[in-house]
Amino acid sequence: MKRLIIIEDQTAIREMLVEILRTEPGYDLVGESGDGHNALALCAEKKPDLLVLDAKLPGLNGVDLLRRVVKQLPAIRVLVFSGYENPVLVREMLEAGAHGFVEKTAGLVEFKKGLETVANGGTYFGPAVASLLRNVVANPAASSTADFLTDREREILQLVAESHSTKEIALKLGISVKTVDNHRTNLMRKLNLHDVASLTRYAVEIGLIESKTTL
Repeated sequence: MKRLIIIEDQTAIREMLVEILRTEPGYDLVGESGDGHNALALCAEKKPDLLVLDAKLPGLNGVDLLRRVVKQLPAIRVLVFSGYENPVLVREMLEAGAHGFVEKTAGLVEFKKGLETVANGGTYFGPAVASLLRNVVANPAASSTADFLTDREREILQLVAESHSTKEIALKLGISVKTVDNHRTNLMRKLNLHDVASLTRYAVEIGLIESKTTL
């Protein structure tokens, strides 16, 4: 039995996956979460063998969450199940330690096939992701990432883009307001961006958050 945790911020989808996998043979569902920071604590507590992970999570996005989980649990197997895929995101997920990536538009049959393959030690990509990966191989520049940002800078960039105030970010991360201000200043200097709107657009471009109609 593979100890399984589902991390998905959309409640209806998460509950649907829980219902489907709760009785599926071979899996022991030991937890679920819809928040990046809570999910990290849950993984540390439950130590799952298998993770179903959405790419877009509030507070701590899927890529940065996965990087931290893999450090704690290097043997964990991970299937990304996401409705948001682009070359940067797919590349970052794979580099972070994912073993498969299935787009939500592929459907549950594809999802189950991908989960079984990943759980048994293989790799699996849904049809849209497989096509995207072929394009990445043909055009590597399309998947360039923000590797020059530190993990903390990426975390603060996401929270800024999610419209959290400096004080809220400091409380959420357990650091001082001055430290948050310093990280924000470094971000703007590194990216040559000078306002929150520009930082938010950049966060969308590299897949940290979903696009907002107001941008």
